Amino acid sequence: MLQLLLVDAAVSAAAFLALWLVSLKIRDVSFIDAWWGLGMGLIAWTAFLQGPPTPRGMLLTTICTVWAARLGGYLLWRWRKHGADRRYVAMLAHAEKERGWSFAKTSLLLVFSLQYVMQFVVALPVQLGQAPGPLGPLAFAGAALAVIGILFETVGDAQLVAFKADPANAGKVMDKGLWRYTRHPNYFGDACTWWGLFLIAAEALPWGPASIVGPMLLTFTLIRWSGVPTTEGRLKKTRPDYAAYVARTSGFVPWFPRKA
Repeated sequence: MLQLLLVDAAVSAAAFLALWLVSLKIRDVSFIDAWWGLGMGLIAWTAFLQGPPTPRGMLLTTICTVWAARLGGYLLWRWRKHGADRRYVAMLAHAEKERGWSFAKTSLLLVFSLQYVMQFVVALPVQLGQAPGPLGPLAFAGAALAVIGILFETVGDAQLVAFKADPANAGKVMDKGLWRYTRHPNYFGDACTWWGLFLIAAEALPWGPASIVGPMLLTFTLIRWSGVPTTEGRLKKTRPDYAAYVARTSGFVPWFPRKA
């Protein structure tokens, strides 16, 4: 297992280094969001190909690949359509102004290195779960949860894209479809997917249960760090109706809207 993790880490590091060099050429790091998903798929396949195929390994790798292709493709499309992400632009400008850091240094230390470590940890279920063994009830429950998560975030993203494409919705708050029941169906779907992958991996003893740190880190990141806080901080400043939306709509786990 140690060898598997070391190979995964090396392959992922090589990919991040190559992408960092690309960012230096185009002076933009925003595409790293797309690699968050696609890189998970790379790690899953790197782990899977290091040993004889097992039903659990095939299940983990298949689900992760579907999730990675969907999310990575969507975020890559969004980057190509809308250009540089304002979050990264602000981060790079702040580091240059306050610390005197160059684009290369800031992007390497605060973007690529950080995401490399986080991606590797979050992807632990598809690494530690590659051990042989029969699929049990937890694995089937995890697969169902992961599929629900993928569908949930796919529908949520599609609804938001359609909403933004209508000029009549400019400046309005998206509160239709899944967004009526949770302010962040995309983040909730992400969390469901990786908790599902963990349940599949948890039956792979002795290392599988240790992969719980992956979905725990992802959930913390989505709810407390770079997910909900970043998104809502911007929307509260730019959407006059967002406070009312927050008051009636669940922040993460879907639930029926509260009465005004």
